[in-house]
Amino acid sequence: MNNPLLETSIKSLKRIHQGKVRDIYDIDANTMLLVSTDRLSAFDVILPTGIANKGAMLTQMANFWFDKLQNVVPNHLTGIAPASVVSDPAEKAQLANRSVVVKKLKALPIEAIVRGYLVGSGWKEYKVKGTVCDIPLPAGLQEASKLPAPLFTPSSKAAVGEHDENISLAQCAELIGADMAEQVAKAAIALYTQAAEYALTRGIIIADTKFEFGLDENGVLHVMDEVLTPDSSRFWPAESYVLGKNPPSYDKQYVRDWLEASGWNKTPPAPALPADVASKTSEKYMEAFERLTGQPLTLE
Repeated sequence: MNNPLLETSIKSLKRIHQGKVRDIYDIDANTMLLVSTDRLSAFDVILPTGIANKGAMLTQMANFWFDKLQNVVPNHLTGIAPASVVSDPAEKAQLANRSVVVKKLKALPIEAIVRGYLVGSGWKEYKVKGTVCDIPLPAGLQEASKLPAPLFTPSSKAAVGEHDENISLAQCAELIGADMAEQVAKAAIALYTQAAEYALTRGIIIADTKFEFGLDENGVLHVMDEVLTPDSSRFWPAESYVLGKNPPSYDKQYVRDWLEASGWNKTPPAPALPADVASKTSEKYMEAFERLTGQPLTLE
């Protein structure tokens, strides 16, 4: 399937939210349908150009991780087949291998970011202050240095088109309560640590990632939305890793670099991507998917 799906149309269910990538539909009091489109956002703006098969790759990679990490914390998957919640063949076709039926959870109003390496905004801050999100670090670290231990650095959760903002651990505790903040930090670091150790066996370094969490009706913490995909993580090929340099990544940095060079001012509307940039991005996502999961992508 090489025609990117930019928007779904499931008329038999009520659409309750449209995010940067996912269209969400109401099923009943306890469950909803998440469909990952082929939309791509950069600098918090949705681009007009889709990335072929991206939604299928994101969904199947996240499902792989949910299965592998279920020993750490419960996740939002129900195990219900998406095709069972619609009957129209045209609607079923939109769901194929890019959708999941999930529990309705009360989302926590933070992004749980975990950093394992010194890069990006963290490196910029460290050069000036010797800290990352105001957390002191040892002197003498270089760009792309592995941190002494993974850092939990939460951010606020912004609406579509707005920017997430880093918040302190104290602000995180104010938003969700001290006990819950500690629980989230522990779960996020455990998820990252286990995933990063596995990814290294597949030749990939997970430099940083972000998780989203929610609570069920009993107040039990669940990881939700998506996990450990190129949309939410910085993946580096281990063979290209050199201390002191930001390695080439499997995430959408390739697109960000092209947009930066294009002169776009990072406000809507975003420019269309050239065909070769869109194609290369799809290839990067696919390579990350195949290396990490060891599985072929299912498109039918």
